[in-house]
Amino acid sequence: MKKILIATMVIFLGAGYFIGNYFVNFALKRENNQPPQATANIADPDLKPPARPNFESEIWTIETADNLKQYATYFLPKNESHKWAILVHGYGRDQTYAFDYAEEYLKHGYNVLTPDLRASGTSEGIYLTMGTFESQDIVIWCEKIVEHDAQAKIILHGVSMGAATVLMASALNPQNVVAVVEDCGYTSAYEMFSAQMQKIFGLPEFPIMNFVDVVSKIKTGSSVSDAAPINSVANSKIPTLFIHGNADKLVPFEMLNQLYNASNAPVKEKFVVEGAGHADSKIIDPPKYFERVFNFIDKYSD
Repeated sequence: MKKILIATMVIFLGAGYFIGNYFVNFALKRENNQPPQATANIADPDLKPPARPNFESEIWTIETADNLKQYATYFLPKNESHKWAILVHGYGRDQTYAFDYAEEYLKHGYNVLTPDLRASGTSEGIYLTMGTFESQDIVIWCEKIVEHDAQAKIILHGVSMGAATVLMASALNPQNVVAVVEDCGYTSAYEMFSAQMQKIFGLPEFPIMNFVDVVSKIKTGSSVSDAAPINSVANSKIPTLFIHGNADKLVPFEMLNQLYNASNAPVKEKFVVEGAGHADSKIIDPPKYFERVFNFIDKYSD
């Protein structure tokens, strides 16, 4: 009987690792310089990167705590300024998808940094961690900016996974960051993936996501459940603007209020965009979007 129980347990754990490994690779692993396979199910396959801003630029690099070389483009505004923005792209994308945001910030007099997150674009790395290690990398980018401009006043602005990243970064006391803009961020990657597990594969959260969480920790150094901005916002001391479209079918709209209510930011605002799907708030009405963004952040960066 004991041998049967042991054998059953071994089979269960082996099957669990196999299942977890499949979904970790499916959702988090970059192969042949291509984004994770799940990108095709989650991101709009027809979305093309916007035009590159017509501003002077440089390539910047940093090295992460786990020795990965990361790349970003630094765009210079027409006139010298101590206003800075780090614009953070979403899941399965790269920095080029932030170029339209960069254009508006540059016209508004900001220095702009558009990093390729780890395992994205030109940056090194095999696995995404849905904001956990990415947020630590953003802190290093902030340090890089301060080395360049000690008087820098930095805005963090992220969309989707980028929003989760900047929210988590805001709790890490990043140097010279004066405000955060999060657009359609999730409360936790675990919750979002659980919903997609049922939607895409028709599979239950339990025990699949438990297997994924364990294998993610083994393979990436970070559990999917570690990527939980809902926990980070309770520790943030930075003014934060929360943006979400009420027609978002990927990151549920109710996550906006959950994040907002959990936030301990000294100043916080909500901006609900009627009819906007996931990461579409800017597309619905760009002038209104950026008017709301700059009305919020300029009082901290000027």
